[in-house]
Amino acid sequence: MTAPLPSRDQLIPPTLRPGGDLVTEGRALAREWTVGRNAFLDAHGVASEAEYKRREALAGRVMQHAHIGFRSVERTVAAIAEVHAACARHGARVDRFGITLDMSMGYPPDQRHGSRRGTGIVLEGAESFARITHAAPAAAHFGDFMLGLPGALENTKGALAAGATAIGNLGQYFTFRLPDWDDDVATTHATVAALGLIAAQPVEVLVHSNLDDGFAGLFADMSSALGMVLVEKHIVETLIGARLSHCFGHHFTAPLVRLAFHAALARVTDTPGTMIFGNTVSYKSTPAGNYASLASYLQADLWALGRRPTGHAVNPVPVTENERIPDIDEIIDAQLFAHRLADHAAGSSALVDFAAVDALADKLVEGGRRFAARTLAGLADAGVDTADPARMMLALRRIGPKRLEAAFGAGAADATAWSGRRAVALAEWVEELEHAARDWAARVPGEAAARIAGADLVACVASSDVHEHGKNLIARTLGHLGVAIIDGGTSVDADDLVATALAARADLIAISTYNGVALRYAGEVRDALARAGAELPVCIGGRLNQVPDESNSGLPVDVRVDISRLGILPCDTPEDLTRFLAERAAAPRTPQQTPKDTP
Repeated sequence: MTAPLPSRDQLIPPTLRPGGDLVTEGRALAREWTVGRNAFLDAHGVASEAEYKRREALAGRVMQHAHIGFRSVERTVAAIAEVHAACARHGARVDRFGITLDMSMGYPPDQRHGSRRGTGIVLEGAESFARITHAAPAAAHFGDFMLGLPGALENTKGALAAGATAIGNLGQYFTFRLPDWDDDVATTHATVAALGLIAAQPVEVLVHSNLDDGFAGLFADMSSALGMVLVEKHIVETLIGARLSHCFGHHFTAPLVRLAFHAALARVTDTPGTMIFGNTVSYKSTPAGNYASLASYLQADLWALGRRPTGHAVNPVPVTENERIPDIDEIIDAQLFAHRLADHAAGSSALVDFAAVDALADKLVEGGRRFAARTLAGLADAGVDTADPARMMLALRRIGPKRLEAAFGAGAADATAWSGRRAVALAEWVEELEHAARDWAARVPGEAAARIAGADLVACVASSDVHEHGKNLIARTLGHLGVAIIDGGTSVDADDLVATALAARADLIAISTYNGVALRYAGEVRDALARAGAELPVCIGGRLNQVPDESNSGLPVDVRVDISRLGILPCDTPEDLTRFLAERAAAPRTPQQTPKDTP
């Protein structure tokens, strides 16, 4: 059995333009917008980063990627130059720099001013992009909030003119939603036209897709993640004619898993990879303790690249990443650590049992190909033209990862499985999340757990942004305690969240937030409740910080006290939330808190 899919009319609205027309329009723009030169291309005498990657990989050299996360353009430019120069003095080369672009750049240019600001920088026009591409003789990686959003075409023009030849993030098209923006048709039009512009360039430009930011980060089966590589390649390479480059790594913890997924990816694509991202979810200790996690995933990535030089750069994430946006000296430390570890990798790779790696890679490739074939066939059966990139993309986006995997996953149908199918290779995040949820639920004292279970509580659980693993953790933890869960949504606007909670007669709203927006979002939910004339407890956990409007550093600060002043409960851990629930379950009910007839 498979999960029911939306009808063709629900997937493909009449306002969606043919993908071929959009690609043609994008290609026509290449007469005016072409790849310019910059410090990186000139210093290394190459036409594109893809050419550079192939050359360095052939020479057996492991490339390095650094990420800069400041909110100021001036500080970002200075940081790129400083990190590159400091590493060079120690014999290390940073080959490419990623920057944190602000989410407001995802909007069309005429709607960016006055829109919500996030934690990144804002670039407008080719000259602004060129400030980044000329900051150092390293490739500039423009990833988040470029492709896949309504501002995709204008962003791509500016990046190309500044000499950028790796532009993303296609993965965000499938999962990201900007606040107060619901026009997925306009988003599709902009993205497909931008891909057409990229495909028509006189040099090879890599379309970057971070799998963890797309459906792959939400699939319960790792073979589905590899299958999505094949589906994206069909759209970008076969239908549009551009070159697609993939990144993975955020949610890949075990060395075996990182090695095997890299090996599997190398079997299904010959495009140079952008980077293997750092396993940021493993940073759960102090900065000193996090060096162990840094060494663990970096060592695996270095072994993988030594065996199959795919052109991916390694990404040593600074060990303070789980606390705040890393500063310049911390970025330099991580890069030097990676450079030194690479010196040791060749001597230790002989200790790895690559038979186990290849066995898992075999399973991923077989399952991935099955998922991709089933997906293409299933869409065609649903009336979706799989030769039209716009229709393919919008249909996939509207189906979503859960229904897509339930319908077309490689494993056998199993109602007890996380995704509705038995996984070929269960994703680590599922195992880790389920283990953590059961652990947090087990920590609740027996008497308190009984009160919660007997109180007929309903919680509306949501996330303020696209990062929904925290949301899933809370939902699973509360579910194990007998709390009924209402899905409040991901990247949900505050008014919509409150409407969902009130319609479900929820007893509380529980919000997971990631980085830099906690206070603003908490205030928006409070105001939405006030407009609805309702009172409802609100709890919020995750990264409880925000970048102050008057900040000179661009670094977020702790806002727990400010959130408390709004009358909202900040929760550092799920234990804070379950303690609140136990207290609420013991309190006398008001008429508004009577048990629900229906949840």
